[in-house]
Amino acid sequence: MSRPAFTERDLRSLRIFCAVAQANGFAAAEKQLHMSKASISRHVREVEETLGVRLCDRGPSGFELTQAGKVALELARDALKSLERIRPEIDAIRGVLSGTLSIGMVEHVITDADCHIPEALAAMRAEAPDVKVELTVMTFNELDQALRERRVQVAIRGMYRRESGFNYQRLFIERHEIFVARGSVRQARDLPLIYRSHPFVHDALGAYGFARGPEATGLEAIAMLVSSGHCVGLLPAHYADSVSRRHALTRLPGGPIYENTICAITEASRPGSRAVELFLRLLERFHPAQ
Repeated sequence: MSRPAFTERDLRSLRIFCAVAQANGFAAAEKQLHMSKASISRHVREVEETLGVRLCDRGPSGFELTQAGKVALELARDALKSLERIRPEIDAIRGVLSGTLSIGMVEHVITDADCHIPEALAAMRAEAPDVKVELTVMTFNELDQALRERRVQVAIRGMYRRESGFNYQRLFIERHEIFVARGSVRQARDLPLIYRSHPFVHDALGAYGFARGPEATGLEAIAMLVSSGHCVGLLPAHYADSVSRRHALTRLPGGPIYENTICAITEASRPGSRAVELFLRLLERFHPAQ
């Protein structure tokens, strides 16, 4: 039995389906899409009817994509991204850069003296004023996921390990050290190390004999606990130095120093747009090889 071809309305419904899947549910997508749950559900149902398969299960147990839904989501994202590239690519032929440049980055890199990303963004604005820049702060794992799902084009984060599916452009070195409240230096070696799932933290616990302390998420939380004087914590030195202007943090004497290479990361299998290529060139201009 033949199935109906996709129409312009189906393309809109596909976009809505992708937004629902990204938000992990209809309720969460309501605010993002500014649509009622009933309207969102109708669009998803129309895509399911066109494809002749159920894309997601929604009920008391929560929202979950079916196997067909996962395949449809990946293909729909690729198709919609291809459509979005038509105008920018045609504009590029005319010598004009346009479209969207989506960047994801980890928190607090701007406080590093070697970070010149703002200068690259300013130059981007000057050279390609028609390109809309979207900048989002994410965790390390969220950035990897966003790259794979093609929700961001460039991810700026540390290179703790190289993965074959990504290209890495080195920007600058971020140094991590263990910090302690100044009033707790004498007993610092007996204080527990704040835990987060991070390769440097794991090394400090294993190689330097620190006891595992309370768990924290984000640099702000780690700095807060260190400032209390009851724990030591691993922090980027530039960030800890900025906190120390108000709260008396100091480096642990004789503590380990870790170097983290901050990179601009792109997906190897994804064709780079002209805007992405320009941004990477500008990053290279403002971050000469160290």
